[in-house]
Amino acid sequence: MGLSGRHFLASTDCSAIEWHQLLDLAAAFKAGQARVHLDGKVLGLIFSKASTRTRVSFAVAMARLGGQTLDLNPAVTQVGRGELVEDTARVLSRYVDALAIRTFAQAELETYARFSSVPVINALTDLEHPCQAIADFLTLREAFGSLEGLTLSYVGDGNNVAHSLILAGVLLGVNVRLACPTGYGPDPAVLDRAQAIAGDGATVEVLADPEAACLGAQALYTDVWASMGQEQEAGQRLRDFSGYCLDQHLLSLADPEAIVLHCLPAHRGEEISAGVMEGKASRIFDQAENRLHGQQALLASLLGSGV
Repeated sequence: MGLSGRHFLASTDCSAIEWHQLLDLAAAFKAGQARVHLDGKVLGLIFSKASTRTRVSFAVAMARLGGQTLDLNPAVTQVGRGELVEDTARVLSRYVDALAIRTFAQAELETYARFSSVPVINALTDLEHPCQAIADFLTLREAFGSLEGLTLSYVGDGNNVAHSLILAGVLLGVNVRLACPTGYGPDPAVLDRAQAIAGDGATVEVLADPEAACLGAQALYTDVWASMGQEQEAGQRLRDFSGYCLDQHLLSLADPEAIVLHCLPAHRGEEISAGVMEGKASRIFDQAENRLHGQQALLASLLGSGV
């Protein structure tokens, strides 16, 4: 695949062809048809933010590939006492074969990558969540067979998850619509980047009206309204996002075969209704499972030989 030894910091670190290859490999792992061995390889996890799916899926994926995972919790390492990222990256990359980092600033992640001699993986920053996007588009492909020309509608905050959906979506030929309240849209620089790489292919639209965004879409997606680090804004966001709950009404406007996605954790009754989350259109827990298969594909591609 040509990903061996590379960093995975953003959705655009992979070409369109490489994205399709990642999804192919993830599907093969899920079907039990891929065999890649990373015996003796060690993945280090540096997570400055809480995590369930990302932490567990990376650990299990590495174990299934024959490797090991080392939890480098900042609270019990010198990272939490202010050791320079530059020094940490240079030391740890002499011990482990890859680093998966979950932090706040994209710039910190990029500093790790600049000083690391092993692959650095974006396990979530405030700017992007590209590992989540692998699972998202794998789930969408499972439902419809092909991604080309599908429309994915995202309702909610234009956050890191939305950014990765936009960028990976245009690379994969998926039209992405976003419905965001005023002041909560995606980063304009992300939109500019998406438009530049989309060319005459997939489209990206940002709307204020969730009904217009959901009309005829093949997938409806949402996320929590207050991400990690924004807890103090939760009350204001609850008011500002009134009318943006992914409920049965919005689902009724989508394609009759539409699926519902959510990256979890979910707040039923806020960004998504309990009925929609538990309804027949929901693929949310398939999507969560696909984090494991997506992580296997990514680790095998970055650390394996001949993949």
